[in-house]
Amino acid sequence: MTIHAHVVGWGKAVPQRVLTNDDLVQMVDTSDEWIRTRTGISERHIAADGETTFSLSLQAARQALEVAGIEPSQLELIIIATVTPEHAFPATACLVQDSLGATRAAAFDLSAGCTGFVYGLSVAANLISASVYENALVIGAETLSRITDWSDRNTCVLFGDGAGAVVLRAGDAEGGVLSTVLGSDGSGGDLLKLPAGGSREPASHRTVAEGLHYLQMRGREVFRFAVRTMPAATRQVLKQAGLEISDLNLLVPHQANQRIIQSSARALKLKPEHVFSDLEWYGNTSSASIPIALCDAVEQGRIHRDDVVVCVGFGAGLTWGAAVIRWSMPELPTPPSRWKQLWHRVLYRYAALRSAVRRFLRWLFALGVKE
Repeated sequence: MTIHAHVVGWGKAVPQRVLTNDDLVQMVDTSDEWIRTRTGISERHIAADGETTFSLSLQAARQALEVAGIEPSQLELIIIATVTPEHAFPATACLVQDSLGATRAAAFDLSAGCTGFVYGLSVAANLISASVYENALVIGAETLSRITDWSDRNTCVLFGDGAGAVVLRAGDAEGGVLSTVLGSDGSGGDLLKLPAGGSREPASHRTVAEGLHYLQMRGREVFRFAVRTMPAATRQVLKQAGLEISDLNLLVPHQANQRIIQSSARALKLKPEHVFSDLEWYGNTSSASIPIALCDAVEQGRIHRDDVVVCVGFGAGLTWGAAVIRWSMPELPTPPSRWKQLWHRVLYRYAALRSAVRRFLRWLFALGVKE
């Protein structure tokens, strides 16, 4: 019996604060027209104090679990793709695992730049197909505003914060994740990077003064890389699944730049209705962009049962990846009953209380050891 990994739940979370192009005009030498014509972005969501990669991940995860109709205790794997984790360690995924009360789940973070969600989806789907796990949660989450130089108009106009999540479940029915393709070219590592904060450039007064904790990007080179790799990866992953471009119902690309998306669509000879974009409202949210777009596409009725969907992205590394999904869920599942929603809230609060108690007990134990 062949096991398939089916997408059975989805959710997203974005900060309430919205930063428009007009707001940016007050900060750097730019204009709404300049940003729109070069990127296609109108606004982006920016994390406020207290909003972090962890908090956004947790919110998106809870939504995805409610749609899937499964309890956190049923999860066996949690993967978070991010370049802006809560800490260097422990993994943000472990914090989400604890807060959800997913006591049976292995958890780890994954770093593959903006391609991270596709990498995470591939890892989880293949582990499910190999019968290692039955239920997995894959999250793409970023707070890029924390590593953005808001005085650099070439980068600060591009990025936003947010999180998107999907739940994968094992099933013997046809469909789900049909194939994935992943790739990398480390010779382009300098094109998009965060120079300081690692072992090569540990944090110091000098690295902070020189702005080395802000992301750096050579936009033209990244643009050329993207318009070459996205169409190629799309063709490759469809071929691997035994499908043609004509079988594709919807392309969900990484939301980096509208010109990249349009160029990729032209190269694949796709009509506008076969390409999804919500870049205008979120900006580039890195590894969160594809799951947020996937969630929006479902909610807007752009994905239907049995549709063939390709998620394709590129990012720092340099990396690229694509996944073919035959959508096996109805467009919008029946919302959980009020009693089930209440039960989920009880479970989440119990998990939060238990986590707080465990931290308190560890603190007491540490205090006793010191004495």
